[in-house]
Amino acid sequence: MSRDATAPENPLLTVKVVDVDDAYANARRRSYQIVHPLTTETWGVRRFLVRAPDGTVLNIAQHRDR
Repeated sequence: MSRDATAPENPLLTVKVVDVDDAYANARRRSYQIVHPLTTETWGVRRFLVRAPDGTVLNIAQHRDR
């Protein structure tokens, strides 16, 4: 990826999860920096971007059921 289409920063990697809403709630409980809020993107992914403690930006994503 050269540039993320909707987020303010480019993530280093994507982590696919089963329940992105739960992952988002967990990240907020732990006071992690959310770089891009939980969003359902037009291309079929529900995701958010979070900054890891080392500064790496991670794309936490769940594909919508078809």
